[in-house]
Amino acid sequence: MKKDYVVDDVKDFHLKEILECGQCFHFSRTDSGEIPDKYEYDIVACGRFLHIMEEPSVNGIKLTFYDTDEWEYEHIWKNYFDLESDYGNIKKRIIDADPRLEKIISENPGIRILNQEFFECLISFIISQNKQIPQIKQVVRNISTLCGDKRAADTIRFFNSDFDALFPRPDQLAAVTEDDIRGCKAGFRAPYIMDAARRVASGELSAKELKHLPTDEARKKLMSVKGVGEKVANCVLLYSLGRTDAFPVDVWMKRVCEEMYFHKDTPKDVIEKEMCKLFGNVAGIAQQYLFIYGKDRKIGA
Repeated sequence: MKKDYVVDDVKDFHLKEILECGQCFHFSRTDSGEIPDKYEYDIVACGRFLHIMEEPSVNGIKLTFYDTDEWEYEHIWKNYFDLESDYGNIKKRIIDADPRLEKIISENPGIRILNQEFFECLISFIISQNKQIPQIKQVVRNISTLCGDKRAADTIRFFNSDFDALFPRPDQLAAVTEDDIRGCKAGFRAPYIMDAARRVASGELSAKELKHLPTDEARKKLMSVKGVGEKVANCVLLYSLGRTDAFPVDVWMKRVCEEMYFHKDTPKDVIEKEMCKLFGNVAGIAQQYLFIYGKDRKIGA
């Protein structure tokens, strides 16, 4: 039985802000919500099941990774939660670029960009088109149950959610039928999911290659997959390939940026270009705060 791994005095980190901002979909909050500043989540990611708890500590917060040894933390979860990046400096750069975001950043200080597994991120954001987050989470779970490796019920202490499988590998997903995927409530996205799975399973599309391409070329390569437009491609670049200069623009973000910066109808590609010019290589992180800023002020509603 593995022991639990504790990381203390973590700064610029909040589990709820990170997990529930729409960048990942295979998790469940499991605490009662009755204890202030204490959060527990079950997460399925990186080919593993994780139960994690956050609670206050003297100089920040304490994270407990249940059933996790030092190797797993150092090689998997430290990178997944981007714990080595200096978000204090990143937030300062965003505020310097646009001081209007200072209050939102101070109210939401724990947002971080996850480093997700490429294939799951790609499929998840293909699924995300025209769906709400609860629906996306259900389809991700259905696909995992369909063909992902099953979880042994007695292997994870404190894992309270009934997630029963990992997200499938590319070869596992490529081996099922389009009808199988439709049965997971993927709808019109089923052929897109199958195309992506087959391309990744065959090696035609790989995270290794994409990481070595310039951002514009990597985006074009991703958009060669059926059903992947600029917004989905930018989400995959940002949330799984470390491209924090990628700036996803959906209808909502378009409205927010138009009201804040352009004051007129503006093409999405122009918005993306100008936001990257304004915020540089932290534009994708700034986008998270712009989203909250717009939501709180009902911009574009």
